[in-house]
Amino acid sequence: MMHSNEKYFPTVAIVILNWNGKAYLEKFLPIVLKSSYENKTVIVADNASTDDSVLFLRNHYPGVRLIENAANEGFASGYNKALQQVNSEYCILLNSDVEVTEQWIEPVIAIMEANKKIAACQPKILSFKQKKYFEYAGAAGGWIDSMGYPFSRGRVFDCCETDNGQYNNASPCFWATGTAMFVRTEVFKQLAGFDESFFAHQEEIDLCWRMQLAGYAVFVQPASVVYHIGGGTLPSGNSRKVYLNYRNNLVMLYKNLPVSEKIWKIPVRLVLDGIAACRELVSADAGYFMAVIKAHMYFYGWLIGKKKKNKFTPKRLTGLHGVYKGLLIWEYFIKKKKAFAEIVGNNS
Repeated sequence: MMHSNEKYFPTVAIVILNWNGKAYLEKFLPIVLKSSYENKTVIVADNASTDDSVLFLRNHYPGVRLIENAANEGFASGYNKALQQVNSEYCILLNSDVEVTEQWIEPVIAIMEANKKIAACQPKILSFKQKKYFEYAGAAGGWIDSMGYPFSRGRVFDCCETDNGQYNNASPCFWATGTAMFVRTEVFKQLAGFDESFFAHQEEIDLCWRMQLAGYAVFVQPASVVYHIGGGTLPSGNSRKVYLNYRNNLVMLYKNLPVSEKIWKIPVRLVLDGIAACRELVSADAGYFMAVIKAHMYFYGWLIGKKKKNKFTPKRLTGLHGVYKGLLIWEYFIKKKKAFAEIVGNNS
């Protein structure tokens, strides 16, 4: 029985999804294990690595729980399968290429314990290579614009800002990055986790969208800080990455937008995607162009099959947290606004 003066520390499982990431495990796993939060377990879910990651873990970290997935079915499926085998109150989905700080867990768990409606929360994500800069994947909290373009406090398209403390307030956002994503395990399972058809990229945005539709909140807690290398699995500009981003974004919009919005927003997005693809083709990037075309072809096929439906009633995007009501590409490319606060304002 817990005495009234004893503080309760909920169980936390840090789950690192690994695929051929032995070098990252060697570098960053010892730092994760030194995290000051006491009521934690560290789990490595291996996605059928072909390097000697598993052997390395068995030889050097026998105390770290190892989950071995039978095949590499991507980020989404890998985490879904792993979390089905985890019963902690909270799970932290942590990329293998992340350097954590000693007390990175406590501030996030504190805010989630104080507000039981928060289903997902992320720390501040800074660049491992340039530690004064926000990192692309999540920065200080994920947002989305009226047409479904994702961006972050501290990162708009490819422009990452210097961290001057301008986004140090804990606040609701639209999505929490999969780089270091704290989730309530029960809610993750209740919503059937990530959409496995996404494989990788934007599955966390889709999940956070569904969390909001189900009545939960998504937050960022910048009092917690981690450093992310980024591009560890698929580097920036990779045609496969371009394909997955465009494909998954269209599927996500169709799944989660109400009919009144999807009937016009998706055609407009298809046109805007085409313009972006042609711009890259003119710049002699035929791989980018073909990746967008392939993404659209997949989307048309997916539409015919309608394989995934949202069991929650879609709401207008503007009724959710972390949504910029304007058009991000207009502000960024035409009006040349590069910083989040320039576009959205300072109070977000």
